[in-house]
Amino acid sequence: MPCAWRTCARRTSAALTALTLLTASGVVVTGRADALVASARPAIALENGLARTPPMGFNNWNTTACRPEFNEAMVKAIADIFVSRGLKDVGYEYVNIDDCWAEPQRDANGDLVPHRTRFPNGIKAVADYVHSKGLKFGIYTSAGTKTCNGAGGFPGALNNEQRDADLFASWGVDYLKYDNCNNQGVDAQVRYTRMRDALANTGRPITYSICEWGRTGPPRVWEWGKDVGNLWRTTGDISDNWTSMIGKAQANRSLARYAGPGHWNDPDMLEVGNGGMTPAEYRTHFSLWAVMAAPLLIGSDLREVSEDTFTILKNTDVIAVDQDKLGRQATVVSASGGHVVYSKVLANGDRAVALSNETTATATIGTTAAAIGLGGSASYTLKDLWTKSTRKTTGAVSASVPGHGTVLYRVSRGGTSQRYEAEDATSVSGSTVDRNHSGYSGKGFVNTPNATGSYVQFTVNAAQAGRHTLAFDYAHAGTADRPASLSVNGTAAGTVPFAPTGAWSLWRTATAAVSLNAGANTIRLTATGTGGLPNLDYLDTLEVGS
Repeated sequence: MPCAWRTCARRTSAALTALTLLTASGVVVTGRADALVASARPAIALENGLARTPPMGFNNWNTTACRPEFNEAMVKAIADIFVSRGLKDVGYEYVNIDDCWAEPQRDANGDLVPHRTRFPNGIKAVADYVHSKGLKFGIYTSAGTKTCNGAGGFPGALNNEQRDADLFASWGVDYLKYDNCNNQGVDAQVRYTRMRDALANTGRPITYSICEWGRTGPPRVWEWGKDVGNLWRTTGDISDNWTSMIGKAQANRSLARYAGPGHWNDPDMLEVGNGGMTPAEYRTHFSLWAVMAAPLLIGSDLREVSEDTFTILKNTDVIAVDQDKLGRQATVVSASGGHVVYSKVLANGDRAVALSNETTATATIGTTAAAIGLGGSASYTLKDLWTKSTRKTTGAVSASVPGHGTVLYRVSRGGTSQRYEAEDATSVSGSTVDRNHSGYSGKGFVNTPNATGSYVQFTVNAAQAGRHTLAFDYAHAGTADRPASLSVNGTAAGTVPFAPTGAWSLWRTATAAVSLNAGANTIRLTATGTGGLPNLDYLDTLEVGS
């Protein structure tokens, strides 16, 4: 929360209307009728080393809002349950509190004051308790004069960024959710960057969650969020019903190019266990958040939920998809008539494939191994991550999916594969190993000069002579193919077209079938166009037979 944008309409009175001016020196000047504040636009990227996988934990808002049951006892009980029910063991680590934790007024020194009834021992005592369980503690405020709750709200951090960041750090806060209410019209990038810098100045590692709702701009928060926060809300508040949940998924699923280690799209917290959806719908909710590499923040009161809720929340196979270290968000392979296929590339080359039925009628939904970038194998293994059943296929990936249900597969190639990172290959003079686009494997990706004849050459080893599939992982944001001639051991072996991927941070696989000798082989890609090669991440080789 609340991120309750529906109740946070901007005030329009002249006294509170903000002005934003960009001066010739690049300084942004924002002002109200009673004040002017100068602040620089983002000058450096966020490099705090945090949230290398999507954060996992708990936030109370979806279950308690600002009701009296939100208090110290509840927060401590959630920490206890994280340990006793094994949630900590499967990756959940943050116990976060939302709005209404503070008194309505700052103290005489200008500091925030913990609510005396809800938190009689103060926030630090709660944080210390959470830490004693081996967990981390998160807090909430807003990038405005007040927070989002109700007509009045509680004190926000606008123009108090460093004071509040220092206070949070002194309490042992590990995570900040920074909302967008009562923002006085001050530019979003300016407001959120101020808090980024304030958190950095504390010297304490604090995961930074931008809760701007994806409403301002252009540029939109997902376009600038990587330089400012570790995650950013892409939507308004979620509600505990199918229409709201699937709407958040639909809004978020087109933003894959912006997500990656340390910077994630956030379609809002989980509603699993709050009672407004069916078990099948909650499994869809959890599945889609996992393939979209979304934060997994439990939003239900774990003291009261069913065993089925724990079963969903503790599904380690689904969690592994969300937490996969490659950090790529799934892309949509197909979407027609409410039948949607998502595919997420995993670090070991497998694919997580979600067959999601947004309609109310059971339907067969499917795709193929080739369509998800796994072509070239004689067989594949499909593991259903909910039923745990496995089966073989020659390429079809399909299932009968009930209404509002989702079948989530992990799809693996048959045979033995080996990976060769592009940065370990030989490349034309002028090539660089870059890291400025996320989702790469290894230490980076190879960027060759934009010129005909640019090349990358791999040395690969084959256990035995015979037919092999070469799978090149690549990206390029152009509008035309970047074709390359392929040679094996100096002999021409065809052309790889390298079609556009849509963005430099959207990766795709191009395959080619070749014959390799036993032992060492030289694989060379040479650009045949003036655009050079695409960015190359890695080559996987797969033995498919003699």
